Amino acid sequence: MKYQILDQLQQHKTQLLDSVELGSGMQLAMWQNNQDRVSVCSNHHTLSLYIQGGYQSYQKTARGWHNGGGPDRMCLMPQDFESTWDLRDPLTFVHLYYTEQHLRRVAEQVWDREPGQISLNPQSFVADPQIAMIYRNFLLSGAWQHRENHLQMSTAATLLLNHLIKNYSYSHWQAPIVKGGLSPYVLKQLLEWIDLHLHLSLTLSDLARQAQLSEYHFAHMFKQSMQMAPHQYVMQRRLELAHQALRSAAANITEIAAKYGFSSSSHFSRRFKQRFGYPPSQMGKS
Repeated sequence: MKYQILDQLQQHKTQLLDSVELGSGMQLAMWQNNQDRVSVCSNHHTLSLYIQGGYQSYQKTARGWHNGGGPDRMCLMPQDFESTWDLRDPLTFVHLYYTEQHLRRVAEQVWDREPGQISLNPQSFVADPQIAMIYRNFLLSGAWQHRENHLQMSTAATLLLNHLIKNYSYSHWQAPIVKGGLSPYVLKQLLEWIDLHLHLSLTLSDLARQAQLSEYHFAHMFKQSMQMAPHQYVMQRRLELAHQALRSAAANITEIAAKYGFSSSSHFSRRFKQRFGYPPSQMGKS
């Protein structure tokens, strides 16, 4: 999927700071802009969150220019929705790009329904604590290019779409209550599979596929079984096995970082110290 807003914004003063494609085909992009007037209309949906600045951001409406920007304010621009923005002060914001197919997939997995179409309601400058929390804690808390963060990011993207369907669409469905965890056999097979694939950039869909469950049901059932979210377990397992490997006389930090799915030895060292209280170099290996 080629997301049109990526091209449209770069025809203005907007600077692309970073971007990453998630495993499901959704994409994140971080932008900066200042003193610019921007018009967009795309073949996909966009969920935007203001990260810094934006107090003097205005949207053109039928009754004139509407203001209300600032950190943690969100804007929702559905597919084919035309909007014009007058940005009068520095602004940093993050976009999540996704399609009708992504929304349908979440609806089918969570509610076991096949909607003909999910219509999202446009939103501007909305204070939604749940969206801000997911962005801040799960999408902005780690480097996007580090593959060890992709499981957490793909999980967060699914949570965001679920939240949008429940709160900003014309479909008023109650999410089902998921009770019980994974069966002992499925859990055992899954944990063994995870250990064998820690070197890969795992996503929530990868893990759910192994259990033959939807992402929504898998995430809830896994947490019931393990008392932690899938991305938390995978990170813990990466660090535990890396710690064991560092006890070997032939251990090399760079090689171990790559073996257990870390994008760089420096990022591995930071995570290792957070987990164990000391850097891997203190184990007497280099």
